[in-house]
Amino acid sequence: MVSLRKLVSAHLDTGHPANLKTPKKNSMEKTLMILAAMLLIGVSCDQSHLRQAQLQPVAGDSEIDREIRRVMEKGIKLEERKSQVAAIAAAFSRYTVPERARWLAALCYLKTLGTTFMPMDLAEIALAETSGYGLSGKAVSDKGALGVWQLMPHRAKSHGYSPEEMENDEKCADAAVRELASKLEMAKGNMTKAKKYYCGAGTDADAYEVKRLQFRKEILEELTREKRKQAEISRNRIDHFS
Repeated sequence: MVSLRKLVSAHLDTGHPANLKTPKKNSMEKTLMILAAMLLIGVSCDQSHLRQAQLQPVAGDSEIDREIRRVMEKGIKLEERKSQVAAIAAAFSRYTVPERARWLAALCYLKTLGTTFMPMDLAEIALAETSGYGLSGKAVSDKGALGVWQLMPHRAKSHGYSPEEMENDEKCADAAVRELASKLEMAKGNMTKAKKYYCGAGTDADAYEVKRLQFRKEILEELTREKRKQAEISRNRIDHFS
């Protein structure tokens, strides 16, 4: 049987624009390998008849195997998450180069696995925060918020990262998920309020919410287009073989 690592290597495009700072190569490859693994097993994870006994740890499991098992044990349906990735990448590509758009869309997928959030939740925050900066990891606001997801230095530290690490997209995305989780707790489970709290309070938060909803609409429009495109491809295949 072909190993999962070989399958991943055969299907991934890891190109990045030279003028944008990206995570270290090993870290990036590790993230993308786990992401591809999640995509490859999407259908399997959707089958509710999987028995818990089938998911017990096995000696010699790789880190990827353990991550897959954790996702399956939670009963997470990956098809809906996976369907959002292309739409997010398309929305991101309006503000940055395609390679970086795909990279950030992949992070939105991966970093929300095992959480109550969907990839779109993380994506719309990125767009609301730094679309005007080209979704750059080097973005710094007038108030000192950092990275694609605009973490204030003290908030980055509260999640275990230094302010300097917010230039690293992976770490910034991870901190953003933790920050949104803390805001969700503050909002007593109200996701809309949590996203507004992510920005802060007052008139700035009100303006931010208007932007966020607009970007969410953009992603949903891209998602509709992607579904139509896939439906057309399926129809063409049927016509070809009929």
